Amino acid sequence: MCHRSDEPIYITKNGYGDMVIMGMEVYENTMRRLAVYRDIEVSEWQIETGHVRDARIALTEMRKKQAGC
Repeated sequence: MCHRSDEPIYITKNGYGDMVIMGMEVYENTMRRLAVYRDIEVSEWQIETGHVRDARIALTEMRKKQAGC
């Protein structure tokens, strides 16, 4: 069933959720999506708290560091 379905399979015990079984591809896609959501959350926090830099200035500094190596 796991391989035929692109959805997780929920297993219950006494009417309550107990386990979830899913194919490896579905799991990996879910983990990738979760990582993107985490990155977005961190980015939003950085914007809200003012931890931002001008992209042009940051790229110029990175290029200077690369040229100096």
